[in-house]
Amino acid sequence: MKRVRYCQLPSPMSVVGRSSSITNAFINAIIPVIEPTEQEELEALRILQIDPADIRCAYCGDKATEWDHLRPIVSNQEPTGYITEIANLVPSCGKCNQSKGKSHWRAWMEGTAKLSPKSRSIPDLPARVERLQRYEDWRKPRHIDFATVVGAEMWRRHKQNWRSVLDLLKTSQELASEIRAIVAKLG
Repeated sequence: MKRVRYCQLPSPMSVVGRSSSITNAFINAIIPVIEPTEQEELEALRILQIDPADIRCAYCGDKATEWDHLRPIVSNQEPTGYITEIANLVPSCGKCNQSKGKSHWRAWMEGTAKLSPKSRSIPDLPARVERLQRYEDWRKPRHIDFATVVGAEMWRRHKQNWRSVLDLLKTSQELASEIRAIVAKLG
C-alpha cells in the first residue's frame, strides 16, 4: 500500500542550482543604468496610455510593481547589448515579469506561456500589443557591443572570472554532496 504523505519535504539544495543567478549577476553588473528624466517617464507613460497617478502593468493592466526590460539584457548566458534605460523599460506586474523572462515581449504576450496575457485571457490584448509596438517604435534603445567597447583582453578576463566562479560552484557541490552523504548516515 502506498504511503500517504502529510509533510512535503523540500528538495535538497544544490550549489550549482545558483549558476544562472551567478551568470545574471556577472552580466547585470556591467549593464549601465541610465536614469530617465521626469519628462521621459511621463512621455513613456503617455505612449503606453498609463495614468501616472495609477501605474499599471503595460502587459496585463494589473497594478505595476516593477519596471521590466522590454528587450532582455541577457540571452544564452551573454549580454544582448541592451541596457537599463527608459527606451527599454515598461511598467510590469510581478506575474508578467516572471512569466516573460527573456522572451520577446510580443511572442510572449500572444503566446501560451503560463501567466502570459493570452493564457490569462486579458480582454484588451490587441490594444496592449499596439501600444507596446508604438512604445518600441518611440525611441531606439542603446545597443552596446561590450567586448568591442572594453577590448578583447578585459572582456576575456571578465568571462574567465565568471567561468571560474561556475567551476568553483561545481566543485563546491561535489564536496557538499559528500558531506550530505556522510551526515545522512548518522540518521
